[in-house]
Formats: sequence, C-alpha cells, structure tokens
Amino acid sequence: MARSATRPSDVISRSARDEQRGGVSRKRGRRVSAERPALLEARDLARHYRVSRGYLRGHAIVRALDGVSFTLAEGRTLAVVGESGCGKSTLARQVTMVEAPTSGRLLLDGIDVAQAGANARKRLRPDVQMVFQNPYASLNPRRTVGALLEEPLVIQRRGSAAERREAALAMMAKVGLRTEHYGRYPHMFSGGQRQRIAVARALMLRPRLVVADEPISALDVSIQAQVLNLLLDLQQELGVAYLFIAHNLQVVRHIADDVMVMYLGKAVEQGPKEAIFAHPRHSYTRALLASTPSLRRSRPTRI
Repeated sequence: MARSATRPSDVISRSARDEQRGGVSRKRGRRVSAERPALLEARDLARHYRVSRGYLRGHAIVRALDGVSFTLAEGRTLAVVGESGCGKSTLARQVTMVEAPTSGRLLLDGIDVAQAGANARKRLRPDVQMVFQNPYASLNPRRTVGALLEEPLVIQRRGSAAERREAALAMMAKVGLRTEHYGRYPHMFSGGQRQRIAVARALMLRPRLVVADEPISALDVSIQAQVLNLLLDLQQELGVAYLFIAHNLQVVRHIADDVMVMYLGKAVEQGPKEAIFAHPRHSYTRALLASTPSLRRSRPTRI
C-alpha cells in the first residue's frame, strides 16, 4: 500500500504479508486481524509551550508537537522513533492525559479526551498506563513490591485486600517474578527485575493501551531481549496495545507492527514496519537507518 513521506498528517494503514497468508503474524505466532477497530486516534495533535526569551525580550512559542496524526488499533504496536527533542515524550504525556493538547483531537475509543470533562478523563485513565524509562526512579523505594502492585487497585477501589493480594501475585507470576518477591523492596532487585515490576504495575488495571517510553534503554543489552519478549508475550495473552517510544531501530524492528518517524514535532513518515525499513522515503528516515550500526554495510552511505 502506498505511503506518503510528504504529508505527515496522513494515516497510513498497514499492508502486511501476514494478512495475505491467512492473518497469521510471524511475530511469536500472534494472530492478527485484517481490520481492527481503532483504539487510539490522533488528528492534527499539537502541543505548544510559551517560554520566556529573557528580561524585556518577550516570549517565544516552542512547538513540541505540531500537527501529528496517527491511528493505533487494538492489540497492535505503534513505534514512535526520532532523535531527542523531536516530541516523543511530549506525545506520551498527551496520550496518558498528563497534559492537555493545545489543539487537535485525541480520540480514545471514540472519545475525544482533549475535550472531555474531568469525570470522563477519570474513567478513561485506567485504560491507559505507562512504563517509564528508568525502573528504579519510577518505583517508590519505601514500598514493597506487593504494595506497589496493589496501589492502582487501591486508588480505583477495586476488590478487597485479599483479592488485591491475589491479583498482585497472579501478575507477578505473569512477568516472571516469584511469590517470595512480594514482600521485598525495589533496591533488592536487578534492573531487569525492576522493569518487570514496572510492567506488572502498569498492567494491574488491565489497560487497553500501554505507553512504553524507552522501557529498555536503561537496561543491559543481555536483559533487553528478555523484557521485549515479555512485552510481546503479555500482548499476545492480554490483547493490550503498545505505543512504544524508542530510538533504537533494531528494537523497533523486533517489536513494532507500524512505525512513525518524528522530527521537530512532526510525523514525517509513517507506515508498516516492513515498508519503512525496506523502502524509506523521507530523507530523515533514511538518515536514521543509515546511522544504525551494521556488519553488512561495506561503506557508509551518504545522505
């Protein structure tokens, strides 16, 4: 299916070989549907910040997001890639409803969260959870693993104390943690184990969408593949969708269904993963791919 590199606002649907082969994905045996309902849709989403230029110099406008449009279907993974400062984390704050967009529409299951009232956003927030880059910084060091996992259920007033404990233990088993870890503190775990705790906490409310902001960049290379495979297994089991923010294109190649390339607050190219990696059309996308180390390339490619 044709892609456009010159119209960032275009929403490009995936045309994968999987659908031509009976709808069976090559990624860990997951079955995908040719058409899935849109869980998240952004239309010309913008977020501008007013900053001071100095004494008696007035103010300037920083366009952190400037007209970004995309669609994310149920149970799929959209990877957002780009250099630091391109607007990836700002996009994550809009999707998780931490900040309100300056303009544009952000539809979660058909509801425009940008225009929704406080009560509507409160009902929607459990459906969107986040996994942060640094697992140690995102976990309260004074609380045990059990208390950290039960906290979302306590805030949402779900279940009794015994039911919350049972749910926490069940989620720990899903992410590869043992029962005896329930009463331990975050500092007693390795980086990979702490990120498993963070993933478990994000999934305690059974969200429909998880925003993963550089979830493995702070981990050792030997642990990164384990966490990625864990995310894929949980997606297959729970049907959760991922908005996966990353700068490592090899990681994106492993986990993503679709890719959106951002530059200076704009989406300059987006489409199916296979098409983006095989035939990039925008010059910035080609530059990103050329900057990825490869043992197969005999000489650097000039951009």
